[in-house]
Amino acid sequence: MKNILYTAITLSLIVIPASCKDKTETEPKQETKSMMMPAMETVEIKKSNPKVDLTLPGELVPDQETALFAKIQSYVKKINVDIGSYVNAGQILMILEAPEIQSQAANAKAKWQAQEAIYTATKSNYDRTYRANETKGAIAKDALDQITARKLSDEAQLNAARSAYREIQDINQYLVIRAPFSGVITERNVDVGAYVGPMGGAPLMVIQNTSKLRLSLSVPEANVPYLNLGDTISFRINALPEKSFKARISRKSGSLDMKLRSEKIEADFINHSRELKPFMIAESRIPLQNNEATFFIPRSALVESNMGIYIIRKEAGKAQFIPVKKGRILNDTIEVFGDLSEGDQIIKKGNEEILEGSIIK
Repeated sequence: MKNILYTAITLSLIVIPASCKDKTETEPKQETKSMMMPAMETVEIKKSNPKVDLTLPGELVPDQETALFAKIQSYVKKINVDIGSYVNAGQILMILEAPEIQSQAANAKAKWQAQEAIYTATKSNYDRTYRANETKGAIAKDALDQITARKLSDEAQLNAARSAYREIQDINQYLVIRAPFSGVITERNVDVGAYVGPMGGAPLMVIQNTSKLRLSLSVPEANVPYLNLGDTISFRINALPEKSFKARISRKSGSLDMKLRSEKIEADFINHSRELKPFMIAESRIPLQNNEATFFIPRSALVESNMGIYIIRKEAGKAQFIPVKKGRILNDTIEVFGDLSEGDQIIKKGNEEILEGSIIK
């Protein structure tokens, strides 16, 4: 019995170190296996320069728009146009009446005429005196000086009276409201007999030039470098979905909006048929093309995490993170900029679980 127990204890002591040794030998194998990533599909990248359509909402605004106000306090005497009337530049739209201005003009004219008569008499006296002075000693020098001074004084007063009359005449011209340019009347806020003046509030009328419209767009910062003056923009209007229109970029603001981080551009559209109306909403399509070829990769290859934006390149069989910046989007691909070369192999479906330096099958 003692021999049996001794044999059992000896065997147990031999088995325990052997099992520990086996466990120690298997651990490094499991660790090596954890760094081995499963088989992943890679793609070879090449440069290309496709046209990428950018879709943006826009607004049609009139090429010219002016609100007309009364410069002086007056009454509306006559209105020649109404909402929807097409007018030409210089056409009389409205006539105002200010009786006090007319009486001031008559008073100023009477003063001008009276001063003109005084000056005429003074000048005649001046001319006679100087003719008489041709005979030596006939006229004293003091008398000549006085008549000369009187003539100059009356002439200055005549010029002042004439200027005062013309000033009131100019003010009187403000009673006639004319069209500053050719266009259509879109607002009329007064009727005959209304009292108006330069006190703010609603304008007398609003005129817009609708024969030429401006397509106003806000282009995001990332797409600004691809737009140039003269580029063509296609757009559609919700009210006319079956038709497509084209406009040409004519102006760029040259600065970004601080809130939207976008640049305002305007494209001119000649509205011959007057089919489109100001302030319609337009859905525009702008083709963007770079000056040189760039890399377009599958969108699934781009990884965005708290570590930044990167793609995973296969370098010597291992995963290497390449920081990139995003550009234009074309269908299922996206433009990227970074330390890349043609022929590089990148993982088609990147994710955050892939560790840098891990072995890629």
